[in-house]
Amino acid sequence: MQILERLVQRTFFRDEYRSRLLRRYFARRHGIEVGDYTFGCFDPNRVPAGTVIGRYCSIAPTARIVDSNHPVEAITTHPMAYLPGLSGHDLVQLEPTHLVIEDDVWIAEHVTVLPGCARIGRGAVLGAGAVVTREVEPYTIVVGAPAKRLRMRFAPDVIEALEASRWWLLDMRTLGARLSRHRGLLRNPRAEDVRAFATDAEP
Repeated sequence: MQILERLVQRTFFRDEYRSRLLRRYFARRHGIEVGDYTFGCFDPNRVPAGTVIGRYCSIAPTARIVDSNHPVEAITTHPMAYLPGLSGHDLVQLEPTHLVIEDDVWIAEHVTVLPGCARIGRGAVLGAGAVVTREVEPYTIVVGAPAKRLRMRFAPDVIEALEASRWWLLDMRTLGARLSRHRGLLRNPRAEDVRAFATDAEP
């Protein structure tokens, strides 16, 4: 099945950054919603059904989202307790966490997101090897196991300007053109840089 899935993706969905067809396929077949220009998440073995991912997210190929735990309160944690096909009986009903990943999130290599986390805020960064057990606030960099806040990506006034700009709603071509005119945003942006970018009306 995995081989067939990969074959289908490689044949019909070559551009995971832009393919609307790929996004429709994953929403319909796997129950995974993926925003425009996001990449690295088109794998139902690592991203469970019910996951909603925003635009411009970067997800490493070794990152994994876990939506439910084994039933530690039951007499056994074995899958026979919750997979009817194994025991022939529906014994334990698991309640999965449906994760929402907002826009412009970077999930680095070997990150594991556990069911205690239901939301990863816009602009957050999950450092390599992090084990995320709870919600991650917007624009926060978290590292470690369990993941803890390392620092904020930007000063509060820059975050406020970024949120007001709603840049993630731009298409990639427009965003690229604007960034080429506002290169100050690519390294240590200031709030006034963001505001100038946001009011740029050029195509």
